[in-house]
Amino acid sequence: MQADAPTHGALNRLDEVMAGKTFCQERREDSIRVLKLRLTRAEDDMERYGLCNSLFEIYLHYQADSALQYIQKKLSFIKPADHPSLKNEILVNRAEVMGVMGMYIEALEALQRVDSRTFDARQLIYFYSTYRACYGWLADYTVNSDEKQKYFERADIYRDSAISVLPVSPERRLMEVEVMLRKDEPGKALKVLDSLESYCPDDKYRAYLFFTESLAWEQLGNRDKVIDCLVRTAAVDLKMGVREYAALPKLARLIYEAGDLERAYRYLKCSMEDAVDCNARLRFMEVTEVYPIIDKAYVEKEGQERRMSRILFWCITSLACLLVVLAVYLYYGMKKLSTMRRHLSKANDELHEVNEELVQTGKIKEVYIARYLDRCVEYLDKMAQYRRSLEKLAMASRLEELFKAIRSEQFLKDERKRFYNEFDRSFLDLFPDFIEDFNGLLVEEGRIYPKSGEILNTELRIFALIRLGVTDTARIAHFLGYSLATVYNYRSKIRNKAAGDKDRFEQEVMNL
Repeated sequence: MQADAPTHGALNRLDEVMAGKTFCQERREDSIRVLKLRLTRAEDDMERYGLCNSLFEIYLHYQADSALQYIQKKLSFIKPADHPSLKNEILVNRAEVMGVMGMYIEALEALQRVDSRTFDARQLIYFYSTYRACYGWLADYTVNSDEKQKYFERADIYRDSAISVLPVSPERRLMEVEVMLRKDEPGKALKVLDSLESYCPDDKYRAYLFFTESLAWEQLGNRDKVIDCLVRTAAVDLKMGVREYAALPKLARLIYEAGDLERAYRYLKCSMEDAVDCNARLRFMEVTEVYPIIDKAYVEKEGQERRMSRILFWCITSLACLLVVLAVYLYYGMKKLSTMRRHLSKANDELHEVNEELVQTGKIKEVYIARYLDRCVEYLDKMAQYRRSLEKLAMASRLEELFKAIRSEQFLKDERKRFYNEFDRSFLDLFPDFIEDFNGLLVEEGRIYPKSGEILNTELRIFALIRLGVTDTARIAHFLGYSLATVYNYRSKIRNKAAGDKDRFEQEVMNL
């Protein structure tokens, strides 16, 4: 709906009031129950008459049939001969209820039987106002323009009569505003209404004032102001808990024309339910004039929304199927990718291990080649010195010393010892934690440590060679100068002391 911000906010507030309509009507029902309870406990007929009159008034715009019943009860509590004014007031009550029920001819017949000479000023105002209301309802109900104008003129006569009886008061000024509107003077009427707004003795007066103001703005052609006034009127009507009202169905028509179909439908539905419950025929007729149009538009809108919902449903279903297919495809793709990543990670780990092994192997080769070359040069120098010492003994004909030197193995033993010490130092330079790591693979009672003055003992030296990749027993025996059986026994003895799997012990040594 295209409305200014205040109007839109007012409609939202009216929606909130409508949501609490049941609560407001329950409050009216509570008041009715209290009055009925008081009626059962009343001690004299005049008190009963007054309570029945209160029940009539509370039922009048809430449940017309019940209001008619309490009019009959009022009559049963008086003697018409003793209370002629009350008898005539009951006729006016009956006319007012019949007017709400749409029985206008019967209402006028009841009014025509009234002897207004018995009335005081208050009753006379009530009598004229009821006459005015009945002719106003007939004018609203009549389609023929001549008849409509005739009824309006008669309503004007009785309005003037009521004004003539009323003292100067806001109620009188409000009736005078109706005269101004009949004379097409909305600007003048709005000034008076503005001055009267601060005086609102009750909700009924407030609703009447707001509705009259909407008529003035309607004559001026200000649609938003009309809607705003009708919203305020409808809010007061609903808060009072009444079921017979004019503002809400009229508001529904206006906001339907403004494009707010859903809200118009809700307002009309509420108006129709209340009109039926109240048995207010005129209000029901007002609703049924526009209800089929709005209902048809609402049904068409719902049909269109259902079609759109079906289209959206199939679109969403198709999209969901595509998403499922895509999800399955992505799942297997991700699974395949995950497998590839695992293989790649495994290959990278293996490559990293190989690279580390190559680096380590390269380092070992670098260290041992350098040591090997240094050792070769050193041996060459020692062999040259040894040769010269033998040559001197030969030249000096010291044959006995010469043969003794030749037969001696001390030179080889010393060189072999130096060779093993050099090997041990080179190995521990490369693997400084070897002894500790190696013993970590053995049970505590089988751990091996070099003696004082040793770098590595025979057992450690055998497994140092295995760590370097020399696993062949014959090569190890040749390197250390032992027999095959000796080396084999050493390996078996140490393997039996392994803390873990004995079959994988030497492989674990190679991984240190």
